[in-house]
Amino acid sequence: MLNLVAAFISLTTLLTYVNYRFIRLPPTIGVMATALIFSALLQLASLAGFPVLELEMQRLIRDIDFSEILMTWFLPALLFAGALHVNLDDLRSYKWPIGLLATFGVLLATVIIGGLAWLIFDLLGWQVPLLYCLLFGALISPTDPIAVMGILKSAGAPKPLSTTIVGESLFNDGTAVVVFSILLSILLSGATPTFGEVGWMFAKEAVGGMLVGLLLGGVTILMMRGIDQYQVEVMLTIALVFGGAALSRALHVSGPIAMVVAGLIVGNYGRLHIMSDETRRYIDKFWELIDEILNTLLFALIGMELLLLPFSWLHAGAACLLGAAVLVSRLATVAPPILLLRQFGHQAPLGTIRILAWGGLRGGVSVALALSLPLGPERDLLLALTYIVVLVSILVQGLSIGPLVRWIYRGQPRSLQSEEH
Repeated sequence: MLNLVAAFISLTTLLTYVNYRFIRLPPTIGVMATALIFSALLQLASLAGFPVLELEMQRLIRDIDFSEILMTWFLPALLFAGALHVNLDDLRSYKWPIGLLATFGVLLATVIIGGLAWLIFDLLGWQVPLLYCLLFGALISPTDPIAVMGILKSAGAPKPLSTTIVGESLFNDGTAVVVFSILLSILLSGATPTFGEVGWMFAKEAVGGMLVGLLLGGVTILMMRGIDQYQVEVMLTIALVFGGAALSRALHVSGPIAMVVAGLIVGNYGRLHIMSDETRRYIDKFWELIDEILNTLLFALIGMELLLLPFSWLHAGAACLLGAAVLVSRLATVAPPILLLRQFGHQAPLGTIRILAWGGLRGGVSVALALSLPLGPERDLLLALTYIVVLVSILVQGLSIGPLVRWIYRGQPRSLQSEEH
């Protein structure tokens, strides 16, 4: 196991260096693109009569439990690190668009994508049960801000847009995981629950996660209050993340939501009122570094998963149709709440609908959820299609969102960047 970890970290570091030195794409997108190129070169070498390298790399990737690593180790840390640097006052200012997109938006997207996927599969002659289609809708609904946030900042997107995208993605991961878990439990049990039972499961996961996050964040702050030693306080945050994730699993509540709430508490109240300047500096730098490292490893792993998944032109065509369905659902979930909020005096920056729709990238959470589906032909199909949709989303939308933002704001004074045209 140690050799496996060492090999993967070494390879990811090499890919990171190659991207920084030669390709110079945005870090996470560049690492994934470099991993894809590396995978393609291995496959070409195999076709040329040198299959050893590809077989060894396949063995390395196959031994990595992507779903377990992401959901148990990466996602809690990434969500905590993201929430740690989000200002609660900013979230409160945009609570309505964030709340609507992260809750009703996810539920609506699940239904729309699931329905369109069912029609697409039927058109292609694939008999996929509707419940699996809804599971696909749930797993592909959460957006991933990691690859797009740096691009938005460098392109000059206004703060309300950045705050909305970050806030939505922090909470919609948890909502999507809860919806997926409910649908998966229905699939595995074979029984159709009542509306009340579904509501109770959702409330237990979501509200339970919030309460666990509040408890863990509060206890951590109380423990920090009595000390001023940055090493111990950094360790407290590490214990909060991984111990809290394990506790959430044991209590059957949403770990992602718990980590977001805990991160907001520690990052706002703790940083402002408890931590010394030295502790604040070390905690910020530590979790910024963890965030960068884990995202680099995650996107490298996504790129190298190409070696394990069998693809065909039919898969590629189906994934293109599903990608279009995902964009349609994104527009359908983004436009109504933004337009509705405008009627109540909530102004949105110029291009909000277009940027939110095109900037809703899909990421590692979708792949991890697809990997957690029960073994069978439906899982193999949905996993391959999910992987292609995620790749296209990151590479196409991720690399074009910057030019889109610059085009929307070209020649516009900041004073005019306040309404959607």
